[in-house]
Formats: sequence, structure tokens, C-alpha cells
Amino acid sequence: MIVRFRCAALAALLCLSSATAAAQVAVDAPWVRASVAQQHATGAFMRLTAQRDTRLIAARSPVAAAVEVHEMAMDGQMMRMRQIAALPLPAGRRIALAPGGYHIMLIGLHRALRAGERVPMTLVFEDAQGKRSETQVQALVRPLGATGP
Repeated sequence: MIVRFRCAALAALLCLSSATAAAQVAVDAPWVRASVAQQHATGAFMRLTAQRDTRLIAARSPVAAAVEVHEMAMDGQMMRMRQIAALPLPAGRRIALAPGGYHIMLIGLHRALRAGERVPMTLVFEDAQGKRSETQVQALVRPLGATGP
């Protein structure tokens, strides 16, 4: 009886700790730009606020073959987009993923994304101790010309 109670208590603590880890990054106003037939990529945008120093290290979505974290940066006189290994999220600071800056690219779209639908995404975070957590997001698809939520 005592062994069962201890096992149940341990299982409950493990569930609570993993829910807390996932909740350490608040995701606000996630959205994806709509696409048209034959379009192979589009961007996803949102605001992220971490409770502790954390990094966004990856993302996944069933609507795309690949999902990458990108930044826009000046390269001489040209603004260029490039993939980054991780996006630092300093504790308590809201980081905007927005057109023309940091963003998530959905590459190899399996179908066109229509305004008004929702796109499931999984965001993967890593804290300063190397502990990983995932957050599920339902991003609203906005019209082709959208520049914000």
C-alpha cells in the first residue's frame, strides 16, 4: 500500500514538473501568413516571454516538411534571411517574432494555408541547464499581405 502511494506521488510530481517546464515560456498571438497553391514556404510569427533564460531551439508542424528558426540581418547593404541554431529568450523580456526580424519558416508546405484556419505547431525550448520542454501552439492563418496579428 505504501509503495503504491509513493509511486503515485512520484508520478504526480513528474507530471507537475513537466507541465511547469512547458509553461515557462508564454506564447502570445501566434499567426502564420497564408499561402497560395505551389507556394513552398511561409512564415510564422508570435511573441515569446520566458520566465527564465531560455532558448527556442526548434519547431515542428505537420503542414510542412521542415520548420526552421530564422532571422533577418544586414549583410553589407543587403538584408538577408538566415537560419539560426537557437533564439535566446532572456528572462522576463518579450521577444517578437515578426516580419522583417526573427521568425519561424514553414518550408516544404504540404498544402496551401487559407486565412482563418489554424496551424498546429510544436515549439521546442531549452533552459540554461539544458532541460528541454515543448509547447503546443495553434497559430491563426492571416491573409497573404498581413504584417501583424
